[in-house]
Amino acid sequence: MYRILLVDDESDIRSVFRDKLEVSGFDVEEAESAEKALAKLHKFDPDLVITDVRMDGITGLELLARIRESMSNVDVIVMTGHDAMSSAVEAMKLGAFDYLVKPVGLEQLRIVVDRCMEERKLAREEDGQKKKEQILETDKRTIVGRDPRMIEIFKMVGILARNRATVLIRGETGTGKEMVARAVHDHSLHAEEPFIAVNCTALADNLLESELFGHVRGAFTGAVTGKKGYFELAGKGTIFLDEIGDTSPEFQSKLLRVLQEREFYPVGGEQPRTTEARVVAATHQHMEELVSEGGFREDLYFRLRVVEIQVPSLRERRGDISLLAEHLLARVRTEIGSSVDKISKEAMACLQQHEWPGNVRELENALIRAAMVARGKIVVPEHLALEVWEKRSSGSHSTEKVLMDRDDMSLDSVMKSQVDKVMKYTDGNKTKTAKLLGISRSKLAQYLEEFGL
Repeated sequence: MYRILLVDDESDIRSVFRDKLEVSGFDVEEAESAEKALAKLHKFDPDLVITDVRMDGITGLELLARIRESMSNVDVIVMTGHDAMSSAVEAMKLGAFDYLVKPVGLEQLRIVVDRCMEERKLAREEDGQKKKEQILETDKRTIVGRDPRMIEIFKMVGILARNRATVLIRGETGTGKEMVARAVHDHSLHAEEPFIAVNCTALADNLLESELFGHVRGAFTGAVTGKKGYFELAGKGTIFLDEIGDTSPEFQSKLLRVLQEREFYPVGGEQPRTTEARVVAATHQHMEELVSEGGFREDLYFRLRVVEIQVPSLRERRGDISLLAEHLLARVRTEIGSSVDKISKEAMACLQQHEWPGNVRELENALIRAAMVARGKIVVPEHLALEVWEKRSSGSHSTEKVLMDRDDMSLDSVMKSQVDKVMKYTDGNKTKTAKLLGISRSKLAQYLEEFGL
């Protein structure tokens, strides 16, 4: 029930308005002066105050001003028996919901009050939706894990919050490197500044330089105006350079200058510009090998890895899978409007036993699919469409029942299976296979010979 506080020094007006509003279903309280209204405000906690302007002592406009200062969520309708433009203008400037000239008809009052309450209802719904979206956005940025390696990452994020050190984040594709970068930014002293993520493999060199460093007018065909780059737009925020290992030597030399001198040249520009942005870079590649093979500048590598964070693969922290699955499912069901809210024991066993070459990203995609196809409230194995369940349900090979056979539980057997799987996935490309497995080519050659693949 909406609460309305009536403020008027004429008791007859208060009585008539009170009767009308109570019949309409409102909880109404009266005050014969602004002073008494102020005394009742916090105790009664009204949604709306309807006040006369001219009263002895504090005026209705002064009351309005005090309400806006201390209770900004309370709406105020101002009434006056004097049709003066100055008071109307002042009332609206102070934030009144409406301004009415006496005599105010009961039907006119009801219409204005109903409109006020409808707008309050819509505002609350909109505010609730914004809060829901904020919670969901915060939830998207929440890194979940109890594994000791994840705890070390959380601790490092806390340490980095106190400084501006450059960070290199390493890990397989899909492990959540960007989430770690966002956590570093969100917990920093400049969390309100922009976080700008750039996928270095998605842009050609000239476009990458233009995006990061900006360009001046006429720098190239189509540059009819100048443009600020991300390093300038980021302010004191964070530039996240994903897949930094795939950049060209030319770009690397320009990025090195930014890290060394904190300045850069826009494309086509002759005057340097400065930046205060923190650089966080990420890669799934073996940077030491790239450096030794001449594919990445050694001096830039050391500039980037002032602090290094290694994000473990999902199969390296299997103890987190159930925790992650429940967390992701809760988020997924909210995003797609699914009623699914539980994972069966059998489905969870499949999740635990899957190899997850795509890591957390693959787990999230599996749960999105499950939430979309499930008809009830529980995710069961067939909803996941995972290889471990398909092998079990087909029954074609009893030894393929996931990790149930003693031989299949040996480390060599698991490693052989994974190397074989990735080799087939890359059509025998050893370089790609080594990258996906997170090992060197020489180590891969050793495994291929050892396993007879």
